[in-house]
Amino acid sequence: MTNTYSITGMTCSGCVAKVKSLLEQHTDVLSADISLEHNQAVVEMNVDLSAEQLQGAFGKESAYSIGLTEPIEIDTQEKSWLETYKPLLIIFLFISGVSGIGAFHNGQLSVMNWMNAFMAGFFIVFSFFKFLNLSAFADSYAMYDLLAKKVKVYGFVYPFIELALGIAYLTHFEPQITYIVTIVVMGFSSIGVIQSVLDKQKIRCACLGAVFNLPMSTVTIIEDLLMVAMAAFMLWTAY
Repeated sequence: MTNTYSITGMTCSGCVAKVKSLLEQHTDVLSADISLEHNQAVVEMNVDLSAEQLQGAFGKESAYSIGLTEPIEIDTQEKSWLETYKPLLIIFLFISGVSGIGAFHNGQLSVMNWMNAFMAGFFIVFSFFKFLNLSAFADSYAMYDLLAKKVKVYGFVYPFIELALGIAYLTHFEPQITYIVTIVVMGFSSIGVIQSVLDKQKIRCACLGAVFNLPMSTVTIIEDLLMVAMAAFMLWTAY
């Protein structure tokens, strides 16, 4: 059987060679194909080995870490686009509706208030799903995010950043700083997403943590860039 795992800690071709050698020394590993670009290991094995078992091949003090997340295969012939993204669409509709109710006063809808409430709801709700299985999210995020690939701990920190942004929007804390942080964080995150989509990688989108098997696609790009655009508009309006 063949499984695909995420690998963190590799920085050069020498690391690739070392990781390959260490994995193939495992008695149940037949071969290991290592990708530095995608931080992945495609391992052919006699039995189904867990990430913890393969981690043992690196030794206790190793700088390399092997993750639990595997690329997901989505059968587009069996699942329609609507069925695939139904959870994400429902969440967006609920956040949009609640934000609209909260921003509607005296017969008028304040667009700025709606966007502020939407941003608060988006970050709080999406961070909630990530916290349900923080470790699994970090593994999935490290498959495509540029910083999480190099510094795995960033995958554990990212949900806290989202939660902090949600609270900042909810409490109107230093709005201009909040807008700028949103643009930087979401803009940087979108770079890894765009690269993964262009490379046609079939991996899990970590936007809703490990709860739903959503494929990485242009929908994920739109989601990230929409938050960047809204934050940029709010920042421009503030001046």
